[in-house]
Amino acid sequence: MRPAPAAVAAVVVALGVSGCAGWGGGPSAGGPDTINVLMVNNPQMEDLQQLTAEHFTAETGITVNYTVLPENDVRDKISQEFSSQAGQYDVATLSNFEIPIYARSEWIAPLDDYVEADTGFDQDDVLAPLTASLSGDDGRLYGEPFYGESSFLMYRTDVLEAAGIEMPADPTWQEVAEIAAAVDGVEPGMAGICLRGQPGWGQVFAPLTTVVNTFGGTWFTEDWEPQVDSPEFRDAVQFYVDLVRAHGETGAPQAGFTECLNNVVQGNAAMWYDATSAAGSLEAEGSPVKGLMGYVPAPVVETDSSGWLYAWSWAIQQASTKKDAAWEFVSWASSREYEELVGAELGWSRVPAGKRASTYSNPDYLAEASAFAEPTLAAIQAADPDDPGVQPRPAPGIQFLGIPEFPDLATQVSQDVSSAIAGQITVDEALARGQDLAEDVAERYRERESG
Repeated sequence: MRPAPAAVAAVVVALGVSGCAGWGGGPSAGGPDTINVLMVNNPQMEDLQQLTAEHFTAETGITVNYTVLPENDVRDKISQEFSSQAGQYDVATLSNFEIPIYARSEWIAPLDDYVEADTGFDQDDVLAPLTASLSGDDGRLYGEPFYGESSFLMYRTDVLEAAGIEMPADPTWQEVAEIAAAVDGVEPGMAGICLRGQPGWGQVFAPLTTVVNTFGGTWFTEDWEPQVDSPEFRDAVQFYVDLVRAHGETGAPQAGFTECLNNVVQGNAAMWYDATSAAGSLEAEGSPVKGLMGYVPAPVVETDSSGWLYAWSWAIQQASTKKDAAWEFVSWASSREYEELVGAELGWSRVPAGKRASTYSNPDYLAEASAFAEPTLAAIQAADPDDPGVQPRPAPGIQFLGIPEFPDLATQVSQDVSSAIAGQITVDEALARGQDLAEDVAERYRERESG
């Protein structure tokens, strides 16, 4: 199913969830050996900036001008830049949510010819679920991952052992709820579990949509019937809200990834369901919980697996006049050699992992990441965006639905779900509003398909 042009154009608004204050004037076009890269400001990207001049530029003669912004701001700026095809930026960081949508609009360049000519890149080493999620409807490749992640359950092995509890190898959500109740408060200030409650399609609804999937729910049926107030969707949200209200962290309605990470590191939560990439921080040198954590697959109910799939990735703007130089940068930043450079110069815990099979046979990396490397790889390999639940979907995605309207829809619904976590409204009230919003989206798609 290919959305109509109006639906694709809606991505400019749907992805832009923040204002543009603080962007500045942007880079100048630069010379023929200069490229402009627009990227998110996470720690791995900051490491990349640090290493670029001494290594990439020294080896290739290509200067890289970086513009680095917070996630909400960078999504907004990228959507405006690429939808207008202004050509100011040659490369940008996009996720596996945006890349298929941008490819459909011909805003980004296919990379197949570059990959085929670049024999040292080794596309076969990139984990298959990531390659698939960064491909367009036409089967061509439009992005290369900088790092990838799934989701799993992280828990304090010492806390569970002291309580006489054994974590199942493949837990169900009901078992997790029982464990959360048993360990809640066993140490002063320690909650049974930390779960995101902060509003946002990429905050509370990242983990929560995976819970909906495994409870048998979905945002829409294959024929665009909204299911936000269905029994399965409602049961999943009610379970999640009840669990975090009863045994979750203090301040849950405003807790996102960072807040839960801090809670676990500080000993304020015995379990945490979230991104596999969090394990590197938990096991980092100096972390108070290093060596005390266990990692098991994302909890399930009706499905065999439920971990999400996400990758910050590189894409080249179709309007770029420097695509060859842009590919040289993308190839370097996504390469096995770059991972080895980070490991050697900055430490193996800082490697942007989760994208290449070779990472998980590298003895230097495994020496640093032995506690979580195998569970991370297994989670990514088990992720199936085309079949994440118990029924067919109208678009791919696990923790999201791959349509331009999803960010706006899920963000609006998330605000009411967060209010339910705060006890201000009921889950039924939250989802009744969500159903109306989803119906508006579904009606537009049904009209397009019938027309």
